[in-house]
Amino acid sequence: MNKTTLVFFAAIAWFLISIILLTIPGTAFPQEDWLDQIWFDKWVHVGMFALLVVLWCLALKLLRKDSSHRNLLRAFVTIAIIFAGYGIIMEFIQKNFVPFRSFDFGDIVSDAVGCTAGLIFSIRRYIKK
Repeated sequence: MNKTTLVFFAAIAWFLISIILLTIPGTAFPQEDWLDQIWFDKWVHVGMFALLVVLWCLALKLLRKDSSHRNLLRAFVTIAIIFAGYGIIMEFIQKNFVPFRSFDFGDIVSDAVGCTAGLIFSIRRYIKK
């Protein structure tokens, strides 16, 4: 299996894992006060969405080896926007379809911060100037 295929499968796998994590019923999570004090949930969202963006940007970069700086930048921004939208959609899914989960605007902000961090990392790491 070549590197491009491996990264593409990793991106798909992480996307599927994120769906599972975001749709687990709320009763499956530990109810520890100290986790709330360090905003553990928000950091998980930041990391999960940053990794989503980085993996998909890398997969796209490897698939489009001959793309110009401008085209890759546009594609990377599009990926980040798509995953930020995905984060918003998942909050509504949690509110309406997942037991003991609710809509949390703080999670949307954390998702957007993660997408932005993943975008900045991807631009600096994968786009040659």
